[in-house]
Amino acid sequence: MSDKKINDNEKLEEVVVEEVLDENCEPEVETEDSQDSLEQENKKLKEEIETLKNDYLKAFADTENLKKRLQREHEQTRKYRIQSFALSILPVIDNLERALSQETSDEAFREGVQMIYDQLMDSLKSEGVTPIEALNHEFDPNIHQAMMMEEIEGVEPNIVVQELQKGYMLKDRILRASLVKVSQ
Repeated sequence: MSDKKINDNEKLEEVVVEEVLDENCEPEVETEDSQDSLEQENKKLKEEIETLKNDYLKAFADTENLKKRLQREHEQTRKYRIQSFALSILPVIDNLERALSQETSDEAFREGVQMIYDQLMDSLKSEGVTPIEALNHEFDPNIHQAMMMEEIEGVEPNIVVQELQKGYMLKDRILRASLVKVSQ
């Protein structure tokens, strides 16, 4: 019985070997048409790869630009976050300055108002809000708004001679321009 199994296995191996030999012995003959079609397919695939590469690079560049823009906007928002509050508090500062400019016999009241004014100005200064120096400086239309002009002897033209309303800056941005009188 073992001899019979060996013979069957040998016959099976012979059949498999013959089939493989038959397949290998008959080489496929490529025609010119099939080679042209393969070259065209290869060309199309290469073009598609180039298109996909370009699309990827464009998407990557757009993403990087968006990232940079959002980062810039975030920095701007952080830098100027106090702007609306500072604008709303400027009239309070103006009123405190008017109160301090008035003569009063109650020195304790005056000192209290001065302390409030100083604390408020220190708080604003720590956030980057600073007053614009205008008096006796050359007129600068970027930070000053001329309300009046007057010819004054002994003063050069285009010099701020009176500050009608104090202006303020927030870091490098103008919160409110100074209202001034300028010499002619």
